[in-house]
Amino acid sequence: MDKPMSVYAADAPRLLRDFLTYISTIRGKSAKTAHEYYLDLRLFFRVLKHNKGMVPAELPIEQIPIDDIDLPFIREITLSDAYDYLEYMSGERPTQQNSLTTGHGLSSNSRARKVSSIRAFFRYLTDKQHLLEVNPVSNLESPKVRHGLPTYLTTDDSIRLLEAVEGENAERDYCILTFFLNCGMRVSELVGLNLPDFQGDTVRVLGKGGKERTIYLNQACMAALEAYLPKRIMPHEKDKHALFISRNRNRINVQTVKWLVKKYLGQAGLDTQKYSAHKLRHTAATLMYQNGVDIRTLQSILGHTSVDTTMIYTHIEDRSIREAAAKNPLAMVKPHKSGEEQ
Repeated sequence: MDKPMSVYAADAPRLLRDFLTYISTIRGKSAKTAHEYYLDLRLFFRVLKHNKGMVPAELPIEQIPIDDIDLPFIREITLSDAYDYLEYMSGERPTQQNSLTTGHGLSSNSRARKVSSIRAFFRYLTDKQHLLEVNPVSNLESPKVRHGLPTYLTTDDSIRLLEAVEGENAERDYCILTFFLNCGMRVSELVGLNLPDFQGDTVRVLGKGGKERTIYLNQACMAALEAYLPKRIMPHEKDKHALFISRNRNRINVQTVKWLVKKYLGQAGLDTQKYSAHKLRHTAATLMYQNGVDIRTLQSILGHTSVDTTMIYTHIEDRSIREAAAKNPLAMVKPHKSGEEQ
């Protein structure tokens, strides 16, 4: 219990701390996810206090304390308060807090996540703790989120990316890219890999919410791993089990991996604005599906909780088939109308 609590600031009121402990220990959410819930609900309470005139009007939103939030305050919250909060999020909220040139109004994706946090908190108070007789936000709808199809590299582009790897840490970086392109790992999963996780041609991966899954390594992954291990930098004691090591002898971090992927994308002549480390995960999933891997197997490989998430790759295939049909040289040939001279 002490460890999850360390991610919350001291200003979290008791009801919020209890909720965060619940989603961490009972629901099994990760510390990162719990912290995001905390940030979302902290902002919600700050905006409500501002809107209700409970703080000086000139006090910046970011400086409004929430340690005085209690059950009587929460019992006064209405659906209209939640809509006022969403109005602030869509119109007045800076998109980048520390930038003088930032725009205002968060995306529908960001607002939908914050709505999800509010609804989860009030469900907890109503259904689990029975502190509220009626859930005031039960009818709060999430902003409509537009789901675009994932961006991915073609097979040829993927090969170009691998061939662009060179330099002092070539074996390590090649292994990282190979794992992304063949295993569909998340960046956080890749940097968290440890040597004891490997058993023969399998590796144990720790995914979202602390869920473990086993991924089988193909010949490309095994060859890349065998080439890298003799070149692996001797790490500091605290990271002695980490697979991928930085030049500072620490476990490589997420930002470094994202940076090196961008570097090699540029060296390969690929669009660094369009592609990223996460897009390599989409690439692996798309190429596997296009080459016959069924959707349930793909769900297991990617670590998706719901198959609905994995189904996005079937839409990519549909689009590819449609585009292929459109590129047929006979696609524009139309039949003669009846009665026309031949």
